[in-house]
Amino acid sequence: MELLVLGLLVFLGAHALPIFSGARNALVARLGAMPYRGLFSVVSAVGLVLIVMGYGQARMDGSPLLYDPPAWTRHVTMLLMLPVFVLLIATYVPGRIRKITRHPMLVAVKLWALAHLLSNGDLASVLLFGGFLVWAVADRISVKRRGDPGTPFSVEVAGKGPAADIFAIVAGLVVYGLFVWKGHALVIGVPLT
Repeated sequence: MELLVLGLLVFLGAHALPIFSGARNALVARLGAMPYRGLFSVVSAVGLVLIVMGYGQARMDGSPLLYDPPAWTRHVTMLLMLPVFVLLIATYVPGRIRKITRHPMLVAVKLWALAHLLSNGDLASVLLFGGFLVWAVADRISVKRRGDPGTPFSVEVAGKGPAADIFAIVAGLVVYGLFVWKGHALVIGVPLT
């Protein structure tokens, strides 16, 4: 469990730095933009590896159960996960979905975390998904206060406007279907079907 907590502190700590824009700007000024991005990427990757290893270890050790979700919450989780992949793809295509949500990645993280909290009541899951949910809510509030206009990066894979939205929806649903079919078992180790 300690490895999971350390990973969450490292990963979410790095991702929380933009919330404290003064500290982030000072660090960027001191290191330079590219070295900052490189350091951010390395720290994030280390944190992610620690999270994956720590969560896997906690599951193998038998994480204590905090609450026992009813079986029907798994169906709600599956439903809430439908837009997650669409939003993740919409983060990088310049369509109306991205324009309306402004930060589709944060919306996706909040839905992903909430969905998994509904169907997983063990301590490791509550730490993992609860930590990401708290971070995503805090970051969204911070983004609004900073006046951040949204994701500047986009991939011109499907043009703009309706074509980009159709691409995000179709690609997101295909990825969702693949993840339900075999992906969750391959990546997470827990089959969904």
